[in-house]
Amino acid sequence: MKNTTFAAKMMIGAASVACGLLFAASASASALEQFKSFAAGTKSAKGEFVQRQVKKADAKAGASGKAKVSTPASGTFEFARPGKFIWTYLKPYEQLLQADGDKLYIYDKDLSQVTVKKLGDALGSSPAAILFGSNDLEKNFTLAEAGTRDGLEWLKATPKAKDTTFDEITIGLRNGVPEAMELRDSFGQTSVLAFKNFQKNPALSANHFQFVMPKGADVINN
Repeated sequence: MKNTTFAAKMMIGAASVACGLLFAASASASALEQFKSFAAGTKSAKGEFVQRQVKKADAKAGASGKAKVSTPASGTFEFARPGKFIWTYLKPYEQLLQADGDKLYIYDKDLSQVTVKKLGDALGSSPAAILFGSNDLEKNFTLAEAGTRDGLEWLKATPKAKDTTFDEITIGLRNGVPEAMELRDSFGQTSVLAFKNFQKNPALSANHFQFVMPKGADVINN
């Protein structure tokens, strides 16, 4: 059964790295240096993503317990700073999350239902702020180097606010390109994202992120 609210949280946390490829920093640059360069120069981007949910093993299972990994979800994304994006799930089911800088629209095609939310300050301390928000990252996050793993330089971003969805966000970069992102919540679940086919600062029309209400859809305003 699909959980629209959870999908929305994952996306506003999903997105957060996407902008990836966008900067060719030297391979020797630290993750923090690479990411700050990327954040400063990326006004918009588009690409593809694959997302998995990983739930840690039950403590009762002991050493034999294994983490549970969900069926991967995949789709496309587009964004323009600040606060405009289109995040489209294509598999295993279709769902659209779109923001025009003022409101967030969540469209469930199967249910023919659109949920409308006010963006407000929601991006401020959320993972999406890294991708869709302003460049003032250290206002809302504590940034720190997180070592090398899987051939990537990792950056850890810890939200300064206490009431956020995620406890910790880590971003993996290679040669100035964010390639992976991990979002850990307080319930022992991690959303793992991989990005590919990034295009940096593509030409997007002024009304590109304007949501068009599907004909006949039920509308829920939150």
